[in-house]
Amino acid sequence: MKYLVISVRISVDMSYSKIQGGVIMAKCEVCSKDVHFGIKVSHSHRRSNKMWKANVKKVRVAQNGAVKTMNVCTRCLRSNKVTRA
Repeated sequence: MKYLVISVRISVDMSYSKIQGGVIMAKCEVCSKDVHFGIKVSHSHRRSNKMWKANVKKVRVAQNGAVKTMNVCTRCLRSNKVTRA
């Protein structure tokens, strides 16, 4: 029995993934909080991989006298590390 193996290489444009809400969105631009990885364990103790993303919001921020849109986590918003415009 013969098998046919096909290798496909896909190139992803970074601007496309940013528009579609890809991995770039899950990083805070103030504190650099990013995704965390761990293991999800079910009741029957079957283990699988799990990913926790940071709670990131797109907000308008006043920075150096200019208004700028940034991705900021809710912890930085709550602790007043940035000032909203």
